[in-house]
Amino acid sequence: QVQLVESGGGLVQAGGSLRLSCSASGRTFNDYAVGWFRQAPGKEREFVASITRGDGYPYTRDSVKGRFTISRDNANNTVYLQMVNLKVEDTAVYYCGAGQVATTDRRRYAYWGQGTQVTVSS
Repeated sequence: QVQLVESGGGLVQAGGSLRLSCSASGRTFNDYAVGWFRQAPGKEREFVASITRGDGYPYTRDSVKGRFTISRDNANNTVYLQMVNLKVEDTAVYYCGAGQVATTDRRRYAYWGQGTQVTVSS
């Protein structure tokens, strides 16, 4: 079992930056792949980025490539999502999930945090 807590969200102007953190407690975090997802009002939760367990091979969706970077610090049980050049359409609640496999399918993540709000103003 692992417990996840997201932090780092907030209000930022378009073009600005934020770094989200997904902090874990419980079992050894590097045993888990981690995915970041986001959910805008009235929309389904969508995949943003994932990172494999252990050494951490990253993958990001095409619409955020070059702007979002996922990384992990296993010593500190934390996965980060660095976001630069934010756009209004990035506004959403951002969630991290942990599972056995890094995948774009949210159903494959067994554990979830409570989410952190990111709001990008024009």
